Amino acid sequence: MVAVMGEGTGWTRRAALGLIPALGLAGCAGRSDDAGTAPLSMWAMSWEGDYSPFLMPRFTARTGIDVDVQSLPTTASHEKLLTAFAGGAMPDVLMLFNTWVKEFATIGALAPVTAAPLVADVFPALRASTRVGGHDYAVPWSVAPQVQFYRRDILAEAGYDAPPQDWAGWRTMARAIKRRRPDDYVFLMLLNWPTALVTMLSQAGAAMLRDHDTRGDFQTPEAREAFAYYVSLYTDGYAPMVLSTEMQDPVAAFATGYCSVWPSSPPTLKDFARRADLIPADKWSTARLPGPNGYGAVSGLSASLCVSTQTRRPREAWALVRHLTSVESELDYQRLIGNLPARTDAWGAPQLALPVLRPFAKQTRALSVTPNVIEWERIQIEIQSAAERVIRGVQTLDAALTALDERVDRLLAKRRALLNRGVIA
Repeated sequence: MVAVMGEGTGWTRRAALGLIPALGLAGCAGRSDDAGTAPLSMWAMSWEGDYSPFLMPRFTARTGIDVDVQSLPTTASHEKLLTAFAGGAMPDVLMLFNTWVKEFATIGALAPVTAAPLVADVFPALRASTRVGGHDYAVPWSVAPQVQFYRRDILAEAGYDAPPQDWAGWRTMARAIKRRRPDDYVFLMLLNWPTALVTMLSQAGAAMLRDHDTRGDFQTPEAREAFAYYVSLYTDGYAPMVLSTEMQDPVAAFATGYCSVWPSSPPTLKDFARRADLIPADKWSTARLPGPNGYGAVSGLSASLCVSTQTRRPREAWALVRHLTSVESELDYQRLIGNLPARTDAWGAPQLALPVLRPFAKQTRALSVTPNVIEWERIQIEIQSAAERVIRGVQTLDAALTALDERVDRLLAKRRALLNRGVIA
């Protein structure tokens, strides 16, 4: 997501960072004197925002505290949160995607986690992604690592019981499927979905950033290998050259066999359950994503809960975070939306022992750690844009990677300046 509002809005990330000294007083604004009796406020996005209210009755029954949940549209939530912070109108508790935590901690919007048990048993890679300057600023809440959903019947026709574990085998399988189904594709990976490429970069060992995460590092052999492999899946006809706006119903594309392997996340399980008439359970299964030389770490969309520095009720706010990130609530959430628990001690529950969840369970223990810089959302967009230009024949791979380094260097210019001045380590 682009984390800067359009021209004429008057608000940018740079403006937020520049307001840090002046915003110390903002936390006292906009709060009523009866804050102790008003409902706690919580903002969340995506499925988490829509389904959070279902987790609140138990909290209210135990504490007597009501909670007002506002579900934000994902595409506008970043700007709304920045604007709320500038105006002293932050909610008591907020959900952030893990890649946003460092940015909001840097501008002083997040209270540090003071109760160590809240983060003691979360998966290490998730905790690492929410630590800033050696301190925890968020409690990991849910994780959605990608695995591959595959059509068992189509792979069986090509002679495969399950997808191979490495890139070479994946390509050989794709060739066998394509021979039998020349008018269809194999992989459902759309041109504006960056997760698959970022995962391939991580699996190939590409650091992506260098010099203390202040410059792009996309011309290494590892990055080149991942880009070349990813691009070839499109140019060899194994993945459709389309955007998500051009494929309105991926579930139908998978169900009809238009694509037979779909790298996707746990909520897809819920999509398939709702549309079992279209894609019966015996037609598909799941497996871990392949890597260059076998299974490896993958990136996963992760969400965490934070307490605002502007709350006047920190004790109650942390109690709500403790409730929502408990094993009981995380298992409820898995049943509701499919996203998986961030706490390791939740994984002994029978509901997570289903065969289709086993690849997710193994993958959750092997998550890649993305660069912990506040510009990462923008950098991911640039990575995917560079790949699309190569796929469409607009640039050569060499030219695209050189230009990508240059664009990422520009995005990280402020970080370099702060590093050189000793402001950040």
